[in-house]
Amino acid sequence: MTAPTTKVYVVVLPGVLLLDLAGIAEPLRLANRFAQLQDMKAMPPFELHIVSAASSVTGSLPLLLANLEPLPVSISAVNEDWVVIVGVASSPCIPAEQQKSVQRATVRWLRAIVKPALNQGRLRLWTVCSGALIAAEAGLLDGRDCTTHHELTTNLRAAYPAARVHEDRIFIVDDRVATSAGVTAGIDLALAAIATRCGAVVASEVARDMVVYWRRAGGDPQLSPLVAHRNHLHPAVHRAQQAILAQPNQDWDVERIAQAGCVSARHMRRLFAEHADTTPLAYVSGVRVALARQLLASKRISVESAAEEVGFASARQLRDAWKKVAADMPRALKSIART
Repeated sequence: MTAPTTKVYVVVLPGVLLLDLAGIAEPLRLANRFAQLQDMKAMPPFELHIVSAASSVTGSLPLLLANLEPLPVSISAVNEDWVVIVGVASSPCIPAEQQKSVQRATVRWLRAIVKPALNQGRLRLWTVCSGALIAAEAGLLDGRDCTTHHELTTNLRAAYPAARVHEDRIFIVDDRVATSAGVTAGIDLALAAIATRCGAVVASEVARDMVVYWRRAGGDPQLSPLVAHRNHLHPAVHRAQQAILAQPNQDWDVERIAQAGCVSARHMRRLFAEHADTTPLAYVSGVRVALARQLLASKRISVESAAEEVGFASARQLRDAWKKVAADMPRALKSIART
């Protein structure tokens, strides 16, 4: 059964960072397109609403956003809606009192409408950049792991000690609340949300169309190995991971992975453990399984050919690796297990 359309309320304030707004809204628009290409009879997964306590706001650039929808007076008790609070920047074009007035009205709405729905499990909340400070002011980050732009983490921690603030994170998901570092990290957050709602295939198509590299937060067993273990900011590990993804069928050992990251093998093992929460070779294996899954789902291809194409020595080796990362083994691989 197709899931009902998810209403997404993107909350904007005076000084809204336009890249924060577009980084959330454009991936959702594209997700509707690709999801319906998969199933022309399906309803679009997202219904996007740009909302504000003001009918129009001036953004971080001297552009006026007009005809904004009002903040909704209720949240659906049936379908799970999403609220996204995007970041703001100070601007000489915006009177300080106007900015404060809209922020106060937004915080009152978050406390009165969003907080009860969030506590009742009828809502998901996402923040981009300084949007985390607005959410924290409304008490929505109390007792939660969260992050924001690296220039704002100290302010967030000092002003709202009940929030568990983390630095150097692209984004963090804590139950039904996700916070991101902002700017382009909002795109990563949007892709994660799309994958949760529409699946990995649609999310990867959106990333490809936007010509961005798809990163996802680690720690979730439902994440595709193609995009797990990327929720870190260490350049050597990212270099190695991108090299593996570019040529997964190469003969990757730890020495070669270390060369791709421009560090020693010993250092690369430590960096993977510390920043990616896995080992270099386990990462290679997971990527190959994910790619084999895609091949088997999208092409008329034998298990043996899929295994060879992604870098496994045999279908049996693919089967053994698959068992370690996923439970939904294809029937063709199960039959190999009985031989």
